[in-house]
Amino acid sequence: MLTERFRRSTSAATIALVGVTLVWGSTFVVMKAAIARQPEADFLATRFTLATVCMILVRPQVLRRLNKRIIFHGSLLGLALGLGYISQIYGLRVTSAAVSGFITGMFVVFTPLIGAVILRRRVDGWTWLAVALATIGLALLSLHGFSVGRGETLTLLCALGFALHIVGLGEWSALHDSYLIAIIQLAMVSVLCWIVALSHGYHAPPDHRVWGAVILTAIFATAIAFLIQTWAQSLMAPTRAAVIMTMEPVFAGFFAVLLGGERLTAKIILGGGFVIAAMYLVELGPKSTLPVVPHLES
Repeated sequence: MLTERFRRSTSAATIALVGVTLVWGSTFVVMKAAIARQPEADFLATRFTLATVCMILVRPQVLRRLNKRIIFHGSLLGLALGLGYISQIYGLRVTSAAVSGFITGMFVVFTPLIGAVILRRRVDGWTWLAVALATIGLALLSLHGFSVGRGETLTLLCALGFALHIVGLGEWSALHDSYLIAIIQLAMVSVLCWIVALSHGYHAPPDHRVWGAVILTAIFATAIAFLIQTWAQSLMAPTRAAVIMTMEPVFAGFFAVLLGGERLTAKIILGGGFVIAAMYLVELGPKSTLPVVPHLES
């Protein structure tokens, strides 16, 4: 059981969120092999449904706390998250994985912009510098030429969806039970993925290897990861969370070299260095943008 001091520790939340990006980055190699054998939307539908069911089975009593407010907030967050995943899938069909990775990472730019325009939240110069460094790092990690077409536009929609999800979590996660609102988010993503999967006819995982990838990503990269993200974002500003989450492509590159047989290049090292520098900037910079954390509703 988490102590109250740990639950309110921004340092613990930062470490936990970095751990989440490590898990997400490590699953790229596994998912790449899985979606070569099962359609992408079908894989996501299976993954998010299994994650939702597992969370409910672990703590079914949490559903007694359902009310209109948490369903509304959780559903909107799930819609944004689902928009991100589905548009990313269709964008990947007509653009390279490298360009997709860079554009997806642009949520680090959209997050402070959404906060400034919609929520009228001021973003200090220190944070904008961190955003710039993270963007340069993402470009170095991902880009080998760039052109704008239908795939890039869809992936830009993905980045916008992820940014809306990060901003929404920053606004609402502290108001609700982290476990319950995580379930609602994942359930909504499941529904959206099933709509897409059923539109072309659902294909189940064809063998034990794909089922292994589904179970691994459902439990660790989905259920546990989004629960941790929801809790962590109740303790930090959305832009700070977005910069930390750009560590995902750094870990993805690391595991691609370690397990996927890719070559370690100067660009990968330099790009990873920029992203890590950006993360340290948001940690060492002023914390005035942190949200006030109210008591959870009963």
